[in-house]
Amino acid sequence: MDKFIKTKLCKLLGPYLALALSVTSASADDFELYADYNYDFSEFVTWMEAAIREKKIPGVALAIVSREGIMHMQTWGVRNIDTREAVHTDSIFRIASMSKTFAGASAALLVDQQYQSWDTKLTDLFPSMRLGTRSSSGGITLKHIVSHSTGLMPHSYSNLLDDGISYDRIKTSFSKIPTVCQPGECYGYQNVVFSLIGDVVEESTGESYEKFIYDQIFRPLGMISATVGMEAYLNNDEATAPHRKSRGSWRTTSTNPAYYSVAPASGINASIFDMSMWVRANLGAFPEVLSADFLSQLHEPIIATPRGNYFNRWSGLEKAYYATGWRVFDYEGQRVIHHGGGVRGYRSEMAFVPEANVGLVLLFNAESNLANDIVPAFLDNLTSTTH
Repeated sequence: MDKFIKTKLCKLLGPYLALALSVTSASADDFELYADYNYDFSEFVTWMEAAIREKKIPGVALAIVSREGIMHMQTWGVRNIDTREAVHTDSIFRIASMSKTFAGASAALLVDQQYQSWDTKLTDLFPSMRLGTRSSSGGITLKHIVSHSTGLMPHSYSNLLDDGISYDRIKTSFSKIPTVCQPGECYGYQNVVFSLIGDVVEESTGESYEKFIYDQIFRPLGMISATVGMEAYLNNDEATAPHRKSRGSWRTTSTNPAYYSVAPASGINASIFDMSMWVRANLGAFPEVLSADFLSQLHEPIIATPRGNYFNRWSGLEKAYYATGWRVFDYEGQRVIHHGGGVRGYRSEMAFVPEANVGLVLLFNAESNLANDIVPAFLDNLTSTTH
């Protein structure tokens, strides 16, 4: 185990320490591997390194994991192109829409702990709230929210977030969102509407969404540097800076606070080590926290997703769906669980193949389209016949 991980784990208290200690370094013989897959990722990592150099991406962090531990973890570049501090495994990135996977798990925890059911109507929880322009939207349930199957116009009010308008100001206008289909009948990706999950958590438990996430997910899984919100990001000495390309060169850019106001959709900050624990947890590494039945529920497809998204252009992709805060697709016969993220100055991707017991997470502190190519390259390497 490297010095950083030892230092981090020593800060944990109580029963969670033993759980987190399962991240110790291991040889290939310690992982549960299967003959049908290629677990030699050296060619994939070499390709990625070359692409990072070619595009001069400021900072990158990569982890490849299994249930049993970390198979490969590596960082490249700098946290801030102006100050030149190196990216390390404890450097903090914004994970953008990968935050939705934690919101989905939070909603599932509410159901699992009998605070709510998947059939709970949002208008029953919040009687003064009106959703959509048709009466049918009164039937929107918690399950519809977590799966982007509300029937409301896709990306409703994301333009207002782009303009810096916060969630609390926007949600008073939910009644003006066009209803385009019956709840459960069509897919429409959301940021603002999806963030109602935070309201449901707070109404159900009487505690903040941030505290619920920390107590129920971050701390039990040993994700000890993961946080929610802009203040935590700005006050963290390990935070990376966001970067955009301008006139052919990477430059630091500003942070839009509005996207932090939709915390369930895009408000989490985390290191590559934190995210390695999250992918491992979703592979079934920590049944004491997330049981096999719970994970099966999270990853079960709910609604088919149409073509047109960047992942739908991957040549090996077959059917694609949205589950509970996760994307699910079939790629050359393999069931893959996935989510990507992008917010000003950051890109991120994670994917795992349960049957192969392997997953990947990638964090960029830059808006680079290279992120679009990482998951298919990883999956092609995994299914390669060259061992």
